[in-house]
Amino acid sequence: MKFALAPHPNAHLVGQADARAHLSTPALVLEKAAFEANVRAMAAFAADRGVKLRPHAKTHKSAEIARLQLGAGAIGICVAKLGEAEALHAAGIGPLLITSPIVSRPQLDRLARLHQDASDLLVVADSVDGAQGLADAAAGAAHPLNVLIDLDIGLHRTGIAPGPAALGLITFVMRHPALRFRGLQAYGGHLQHINDFAERRSKGLRALEPVAALRDQVAAKGIACEIISGSGTGTFAIDVEAQLFTELQVGSYVFMDREYNDVETGPQNRVDLQTSLFVETSVISANHPGIATTDAGLKSFATEAGPPPIHSGAPEGAKYFFFGDEQGGVLFAQPEHALKPGSRLRCVTPHCDPTVNLYSHYHVMDGDRLVSLWPVDARGRSA
Repeated sequence: MKFALAPHPNAHLVGQADARAHLSTPALVLEKAAFEANVRAMAAFAADRGVKLRPHAKTHKSAEIARLQLGAGAIGICVAKLGEAEALHAAGIGPLLITSPIVSRPQLDRLARLHQDASDLLVVADSVDGAQGLADAAAGAAHPLNVLIDLDIGLHRTGIAPGPAALGLITFVMRHPALRFRGLQAYGGHLQHINDFAERRSKGLRALEPVAALRDQVAAKGIACEIISGSGTGTFAIDVEAQLFTELQVGSYVFMDREYNDVETGPQNRVDLQTSLFVETSVISANHPGIATTDAGLKSFATEAGPPPIHSGAPEGAKYFFFGDEQGGVLFAQPEHALKPGSRLRCVTPHCDPTVNLYSHYHVMDGDRLVSLWPVDARGRSA
């Protein structure tokens, strides 16, 4: 009989009360209670501050998670790339905002097809050339393409400087019949992980001052600026103080990785967010004193933020290290410490977004019960 590949190695465990102990590892695990609490907490925060939520799906790449965020009150979903937009639109998710400029001809052709099918699609432009490309892509559509002007507030990755050049770009967009100016985008990615809250607050509020000035200049010209979109998990509680944003693009709040857990939270506008995303891994060898080898190596975690913190399953003081592409290691703090083959560890993701992109499914857990396997729908859709 021909060998048949199972749809997922843990699919048979869905619904089992003791599934956690039997998971094939490494496994990307989403703790349902903590995840749902995070979704509720951010929705409540936004509602209380009078701003809207447009969460960023570059973090989770999941139609199911996006659907739950929309159900909790989000007005739409952000994506970083056109491929993510295509995947989520195909799954029935929208309205979508693509937060990175689209300029290449192959991608503009794909954008034209997506725009034909999604009249509420939002895109960004940060140059006249980029806006002209968007206009060419939308020229044959039955409806104009909605455009936000992407502003550079200090990261220097994308965006046009707030000021005369941005005003000129707004004028260009408004004059083109295939485009519809909807507002501004301002994201301070360089601010999100400043650990000291006072420093992060000071730099964050200062970075938004030119955006507020541009908003006022636009209003003085009688131009409607319906949307000012931006912010992030590291600055949302600060950004609302500026009373500038109409919507928040928070993303990692649903998971809370090590990078965001390390950021100091200020006393104002505090939202209690829990770590909900983990990688569960198993010890596969323990022959050498002082260390144990696991089955989660460089291919199981985003590595630019360093090795993952061990949440549970190892003796106190143990540290995780990468032992190669396929294996990880546990370095014990005391010579008498040890783990046996088959022992399980739960690790916090160092950086959640790129870690998620390494897996095909979330293992949604309620205690030890495997509730469901949620596909990472936009996994690998970076083009």
